[in-house]
Amino acid sequence: MGLALVWWQGAAEWKLWAVRVLGSIAALAVLVLVIKLGVHRRRPEGEWGAIYRSTDPHSFPSGHAARAALLAVLAAGWGPPWLAAVILPWAPLVAVSRVAMGLHYLSDILAGGALGLLAGGLALLVLG
Repeated sequence: MGLALVWWQGAAEWKLWAVRVLGSIAALAVLVLVIKLGVHRRRPEGEWGAIYRSTDPHSFPSGHAARAALLAVLAAGWGPPWLAAVILPWAPLVAVSRVAMGLHYLSDILAGGALGLLAGGLALLVLG
């Protein structure tokens, strides 16, 4: 929703930023889904996250960790300094929270984070 608002109300450079970020998120989501469907690793059992276990039973890699890492790289590369200052510490907290809530194993968030970092670096290289 925030990206739609930036695109709708923002200046031309912010509109381009919103489109690049949204495209990067979409490409990463497809990649994460393909890997999840290929690996079929079941989520850990626990009290939290029953809805995730029914709608998305596969845990590897963590899509939340991947997206958070991607956004951190894009914020640092394309965004203003204040945005990077907010998102860089937020990204690892998102990843750790997924393990703390019992929705992922440590390897899920490490792989997701690495995937997000690589996807972010690739987006910066390709989309400039």
